Amino acid sequence: MWVAPEKDPRATGIDPVGEKETLWEYLCRYRMTLVMKCEGLDADQLARRSVYPSSLSLLGLVRHLANGEHHWFSRVLGGSTADAPFERPGVEDVEFDEAVGTPEAVAEAWEAWHAAVDAADELMIQEDLDREVPFDDGTVEVRDVVIHMVEEYARHMGHADLLRECIDGRVGL
Repeated sequence: MWVAPEKDPRATGIDPVGEKETLWEYLCRYRMTLVMKCEGLDADQLARRSVYPSSLSLLGLVRHLANGEHHWFSRVLGGSTADAPFERPGVEDVEFDEAVGTPEAVAEAWEAWHAAVDAADELMIQEDLDREVPFDDGTVEVRDVVIHMVEEYARHMGHADLLRECIDGRVGL
């Protein structure tokens, strides 16, 4: 096991009460899992691609999830019109394709991810899960956005598990 249960930083001791608190606790634990999967790796390792022709890497995942946090929380729920940190209109997969193994790129990715997470946390303090916001040609409930982000992190933590194992053989929680 990668981390002993008694030393697992995801074990916060928080016993969430209610739907919003439970969903948010799941999201926060997945966020911490991303951090843990990337700990101890240098820039080259973080940018290492999975298998050709995929551009998937741990650094790409950090960038992708920074974009996701920004899109769903700041843009959809918060009404921001700002571009996501690793977004260029008309260019797909920038967050993965341009995830290069330099210390500067790694620092930029983590800074953007932390900023997007902090903005989401701040927004959600007063948010009501039942509130509907305009989205595409209809509306979406805040609840659906939070559940989508839990789902997004869960999916990508499976990728992170495999990427980390390929880099240094580390497996586990």
